[in-house]
Amino acid sequence: MTQIRQRAVVFADLRGSTALFENLGNAEATSVVTHTIGLMRQSIEACGGRVVKTLGDGLMAVFEYPSDALSAAVAMHDALGQLVEQGRQRGASPGLRSLRLQVAMSFGEVVDMAGDCFGDAVNVAARLLDHAGDNETLVTAEFHAELAPAERTRFRSLDGIKVRGRVEPVHVHVLDAPVRDTDGAATQFGDAAFSPPAPDGIRLTWLDNERVFDIEQLPIVLGRSTEAAFCITDARVSRSHARIDWHAGSYTLTDLSFNGSYVRFGTSGEVLPLRRNSCTLHGSGSIGLGSSPAELDAPVVRFEVLHFADTLPHLR
Repeated sequence: MTQIRQRAVVFADLRGSTALFENLGNAEATSVVTHTIGLMRQSIEACGGRVVKTLGDGLMAVFEYPSDALSAAVAMHDALGQLVEQGRQRGASPGLRSLRLQVAMSFGEVVDMAGDCFGDAVNVAARLLDHAGDNETLVTAEFHAELAPAERTRFRSLDGIKVRGRVEPVHVHVLDAPVRDTDGAATQFGDAAFSPPAPDGIRLTWLDNERVFDIEQLPIVLGRSTEAAFCITDARVSRSHARIDWHAGSYTLTDLSFNGSYVRFGTSGEVLPLRRNSCTLHGSGSIGLGSSPAELDAPVVRFEVLHFADTLPHLR
């Protein structure tokens, strides 16, 4: 029987399983992934949701109420965090410690047919997952509007993001939550020790393409897609490779790719690898998309965080 209902749609994807199979072998890695997906299913069902189907290393679920879907997303992140922490304490392999979870959620009309779900809300949530960073939860404006006022304050707006298959940008919000970083790389090289005054803009340069963005134009998606805010037409670059947004008074770069992004501050500083995680951009430097900026032929975007007096001569 076909039914049309208003539903919250959830897509969740487990990242890092490839490294898990390399480190543990097929049998043990399959057991870990199956156990983790089981924990995700338990979180969804405990919050009143229905798992529609599993998708490789992830799943799709629907909820009647977005508040319940939000509770499930938080529970899934917590469950994975506890699993990774237990693995770290027991000396588990780096593959297990590198597992990450991405969640994307939308709200709207859903066609429920033969146990599967279809419709625009399903398509948007599935494609929005491509824009989520490690341990990140993204939701559409429609989903956000259905939450209670106290729940809405837990999010920050990323404004419009170009989503594959949609003509108009999708207004997206990201859940503010502690990000578990097993290696501490981003903190070591970028975030914790640096507290600059709030910048007014950021200049990005790739070959002869130079643009200055202010905070009203964020988020900035860097990628090969012609719909990306800053397009890099290099085959080694993913369609949506990385995202720059504004958080706590700073520009933050989040890697969205399978090949990683690499940040070097200054011209000869140490290279910070990002694998589905984030770091704060400050000063100037370079971003290698898919390979280190130290490699001569790497697709590299130069960045410079600007203050008002610096941006005036460069505005177009």
